[in-house]
Amino acid sequence: MKAPRHVTIIMDGNGRWARQKGKDRLFGHAEGVESIRSVLRAAHDAGVEYLSFYAFSEENWGRPEGEVAGLMELMLRSLKSEEAELKANKVHLRILGNLGRLSPELQEAVKVMDENTAPGAEMTMILFISYSGRWDIAQAARRMAEEGGESIEPYLVTAGVPDPDLLIRTSGEQRVSNYLLWQLAYTEFVFTPVLWPDFRREQFFEALEEYSSRERRFGKVK
Repeated sequence: MKAPRHVTIIMDGNGRWARQKGKDRLFGHAEGVESIRSVLRAAHDAGVEYLSFYAFSEENWGRPEGEVAGLMELMLRSLKSEEAELKANKVHLRILGNLGRLSPELQEAVKVMDENTAPGAEMTMILFISYSGRWDIAQAARRMAEEGGESIEPYLVTAGVPDPDLLIRTSGEQRVSNYLLWQLAYTEFVFTPVLWPDFRREQFFEALEEYSSRERRFGKVK
């Protein structure tokens, strides 16, 4: 099975998973971090070069204040606790999005993790935080106009990152939710009913198997 170069995941269902267990939503988000760890290891073993996650959208800022604060604290703790393992496994962690909306402490943690995990990396993991596809295209178009550029790709936050080959969305929802609107033009989609905290190595490889059965023509005839 030939692995896709770039797999991206819309992690959905944390809140529903927690509600089913009589817990608050942050409990679901915390368990979702375990799924990220499991999937990262699986992707590493499969030979995936880029693995990205839609972690927090621009629209998510409209959630209850307590949930947003808890999510930001969880992200900060996770970044600090995962650095050693990422470096040991030669994984470069990048955070992309409208990062000016993050707290100064989280912005600094993002910068430090990027710098510390980059040397010698063989795989890239990306967390999209405070991101929206429409915002990305708008800011890129504005900068392109200001600088007289001829192509929008170098101005997107994903400049230098290959477009996803495969998008996986969990929890049964079948939409892109304002995510990577430019970059998903020829991406293969796999939708699964599994809630994100239950999505682990087995489910990831099932998605790769489905992807490998697709014939990608990019608008051409084979």
